[in-house]
Amino acid sequence: MKKENLLVMNRRQLITALASTGGLALAGCSSKELPPTYGNVLRMGDLLTYRAFRMLLPARSLAREYSRADITSIPAVGTANPADPHEELYSAERGPLYDRLRTGAFADWRIRVEGRVARPRSFSLAALKTLGSRTQITKHTCEEGWSAIAEWTGVPLRAVLEAAGILPSARFVNFFSYDNFAESIDMLDALHPQTILAYGMNGRALPVAHGAPLRLRVETQLGYKSLKFLERIVVKDEFDDLGKLGDLQNGWAWYVGI
Repeated sequence: MKKENLLVMNRRQLITALASTGGLALAGCSSKELPPTYGNVLRMGDLLTYRAFRMLLPARSLAREYSRADITSIPAVGTANPADPHEELYSAERGPLYDRLRTGAFADWRIRVEGRVARPRSFSLAALKTLGSRTQITKHTCEEGWSAIAEWTGVPLRAVLEAAGILPSARFVNFFSYDNFAESIDMLDALHPQTILAYGMNGRALPVAHGAPLRLRVETQLGYKSLKFLERIVVKDEFDDLGKLGDLQNGWAWYVGI
C-alpha cells in the first residue's frame, strides 16, 4: 500500500476514534460537561477540535514566552472604553458604572467570584496582588490574522479560585465584562500556570484600551478568549453557552486552542 494511502487511513482512524470516544482525557464526561453541538456541522467540528487538543496534547504544555527585546506594538481591538456610548458593545447599565470607577482610578473596583466556590467573595486590585503575581511575555494571536508580543503581569487565576474555595465538582469558569460580553474556559485552562488575570502591561498599569483594570489572559487559545474589562467570575459545574453574550450564539468557536 502506498505511503499516501496509509496517511489518509491513519487520519481517518484518528478522527473516527475521537468522534466516537470523545477523547481519553474526557472519558466519563456527561453531555452537560462538554460544549454542545446544537446538531450543527460547524459546532461538531468545534467539539472535535476540543476533544483532539485535550486527548493529544500535554495538559500543562506552555505557550512560548519571549524576551523583552521581542515586545512589539499591539493594537487595542474591540472595545477601547466601555464608558463610551458610541462603542458597539456599550452597556447602558455597566457603561456609567465603569465610567465612575475609571474616574476614581479604580479604587472602588471589585471583581466578584461566585458560583461553585465555598467562599464567594469580592477582590480589590490590592487584594488580588496579595495572592502572588506572574509576569510573562507572550504572543497575542488574533483570529483576524495579526499577532503581537507583549508583557503581561497579573495574578494566576488558579490562586484566585483557590482563595474562593473552588469546589471539586467545578468544570468551567465564566467571565463577564463591562463591555457587555462574556467568555468561558474549562478547568484545565483555568488552572494552567500561564492563565492569569492581568493588571499590568509592558511594565505599567494595564491601559483602559487594553482592558483596565483587569483582563483575562489565556495564552493557550486565540486572542479573543482573553476577555478585557473584567467585572465578574462565575464557576460552574456544567457548560453554559452564555447566551447572547457568549461566543457560540455570536458565530464564534468556543474552543480555539493554539
